[in-house]
Amino acid sequence: MIAGVDVQNRGMNARLAALWAAVRYLVVGAGTALLSFLALACLLIVAVLCLVGVGLPALPEALHLVRRLVDVERRRAGALLGTPIPEAYRLLDGPLSHRVGTALADPATRRDAAWLVLHGTVGLVLGGLAFGLAPSAVNHLLMPLYWWLVPGGVETSFGVVVDSWPSTSVAIAIGVGYGLLTLQLPAVARWYARVARRLLSPAKGVRLTDRVAELTASRAGALEAHGAELRRIERDLHDGAQARIAAVVMQLGIVEQIRARDPEAAFGLVRKAQDTAIDALAELRDVVRDIYPPVLSDRGLDGAVSALAARCPVPCTLDVAPIGRRPAAIEAAAYFIIAEALTNITKHAGASAASVRLAATDDTLLITVRDDGRGGADDRRGTGIVGIRRRADAFDGRAELSSPPGGPTVLRVELPCGS
Repeated sequence: MIAGVDVQNRGMNARLAALWAAVRYLVVGAGTALLSFLALACLLIVAVLCLVGVGLPALPEALHLVRRLVDVERRRAGALLGTPIPEAYRLLDGPLSHRVGTALADPATRRDAAWLVLHGTVGLVLGGLAFGLAPSAVNHLLMPLYWWLVPGGVETSFGVVVDSWPSTSVAIAIGVGYGLLTLQLPAVARWYARVARRLLSPAKGVRLTDRVAELTASRAGALEAHGAELRRIERDLHDGAQARIAAVVMQLGIVEQIRARDPEAAFGLVRKAQDTAIDALAELRDVVRDIYPPVLSDRGLDGAVSALAARCPVPCTLDVAPIGRRPAAIEAAAYFIIAEALTNITKHAGASAASVRLAATDDTLLITVRDDGRGGADDRRGTGIVGIRRRADAFDGRAELSSPPGGPTVLRVELPCGS
C-alpha cells in the first residue's frame, strides 16, 4: 500500500515538474519573442540601408546578433526535448565583401529569419497563454467562494457575471476548462520545441556539405602551409648549410692542391674549413629545430612554452595547467603557434606586457595569447595570423582573434588532439 502511494507521489511530482518546465519554457519564450521582433526590425532597417550601400558593414554584425538570439532558442528547445539541436553556420570572416556574400548565401540565414517571424508571433501568443491559464483557472474555481463579497458580482473572462449561486456553475466550468488546457501545456511546449528543431536544424545533407567544404578548405590551407614550410627549409638549406658545405669541399680541394708546396697555407685552409663546417652544423641544427624543436621531446610542451616566454623580449606571464603529453604533431603545432604569436607581439603590437595561457580538456588543447598593445591586427596585413590559422586548420582546429583598435589583442586557438 505504501509502495503504491510512493509510486503515485512520484508520478504526480513528475507531472508537476513537466508542467513547470513547460510553463517556464513558454513564458521565457515570450520574452525571446519580443527580442525576435526587435531583431527582425533591426534586420529590416539594415536591409533598407544596404540598398543605398551604407548598411553593408552592419549586416554581418547584425547577423551575428541574430545567431546569438537563435542559438538561445536552439539550446532551450534542445534542453526541453532532451537532444541538442545541431547548428551549421558558415563562418563570417575575411573581407567585408566575403562576409556579406557568405551571410546571404548561407541557408542558415534564411532559417533564422523564418524563425524570427514565426517565434515573434506564435511564441508570444503561447507565452501569454502559459502565463495566464493557470491563474485564470484558479481564479474561476475560487469565484464561488467570494462572488457574494463583490457588489454586483464578478465577471468571468467570457463576460458572464457571477452574481448568484446558480451562476457559479459557469465559473466552475470555465475554471475546469482552463485547468484542462493548463495540463496540456507540456504537450504544447514539446510541439513548439519540435517545430524549433525542424526549422532551426540544418537541412539533410547541409551539414555534410558544409563539413566537406570546410575540410577541403582546411586541407588546401594545410597543403599550402606545408609547401611554404618545405620551400623555407629548402631555402635555408640552400642559402646556409649547403653553401657552407660547398665551401668546405672547395677549401679542402685547394688544400689538396697546395699542401706539398705551402703546408702553412694548407693548414690555414683546413682550420677555415673546420670553422665553416661547424657553422654549417649549427645551421643544420637550426633547421631541424624549426621542423621539430628538441625541447619538446626533452621538456614537453609546457617546458617548451616556458622557454619561449622566457626568451620573449616583451615581459610575458605564463599560465600553464597540467596537460600531460599530447601527440607530437599537436605539440609542435601549439609550440609554433605560440612562437609566432609572441613574434607578432614583439614586432607589431607595441605592447608592454603579454601573457600565454595553456589549458586542455581530454580531447582539446586550448591556447590563449594576450597583449596590451595597440591592437588592430588584421589577417590581410601579413602579420603571421594567416599562418597561425593555417596551422590550426590543418588539425581541424579553430583560431579566433580579437584585436580592436587600441587593444587588447587576444588570440584563442583550439586544437583537437583526441583522448
